[in-house]
Amino acid sequence: MIALVDYGAGNLTSVRKALSALGAEYQTPATPEACAGMTGLIVPGVGHFDATRALDDRWRAALVDAVRAGTPLLGICVGMQWLFEGSAEAPDVPGIGLLPGRCERLHGDGARRLKVPHVGWNSLDAPPAPARTHQGSTSRLMNGLAGGSQVYFTHSFAAPVTEDCVAATTHVDTFAAAVERDLVFGVQFHPEKSSDVGLHMLGNFLAVCAGGR
Repeated sequence: MIALVDYGAGNLTSVRKALSALGAEYQTPATPEACAGMTGLIVPGVGHFDATRALDDRWRAALVDAVRAGTPLLGICVGMQWLFEGSAEAPDVPGIGLLPGRCERLHGDGARRLKVPHVGWNSLDAPPAPARTHQGSTSRLMNGLAGGSQVYFTHSFAAPVTEDCVAATTHVDTFAAAVERDLVFGVQFHPEKSSDVGLHMLGNFLAVCAGGR
């Protein structure tokens, strides 16, 4: 059973449809304590980082405890940014800090008509060589996906490319498109809106939840 965390800022309807298409069972826990015993956790998100303020100390503790107990966690868009230490979008709101680093605003480029928010399809590329993931050449999240696969983004802030980055993309700035550390996973794009590629990646996460680690 997958726990789909609802803090009032997630695109739950689309994520539910994607999970249903993959045959996954899920529920939306009403309390943090209900996350215990789940096979996987998904924290979606759209909009402003300040919305993660609703994930208070009880939720944070419950999710950290679940991950430490062996439950995979996936953050989507703002949910991925929340996995880090925080974001310049809401400097007084801490992230959960499962991944090191802070999220920063993307830079626009009027000459090339690259605007912020970054909205549209971009490729999933290998991270820059100095920041290759500690996962090595394998990534459970990216398993079976061809380099350059296209996915759908809509955001103004992004996570840095660190050793946890398993896929990057560029919109003036190069940033982390997907991250992976042990049982903590994140995607800046919306897999539920990224056609077959997004469903494939969600399927990879569900495989980890099922024990294919």
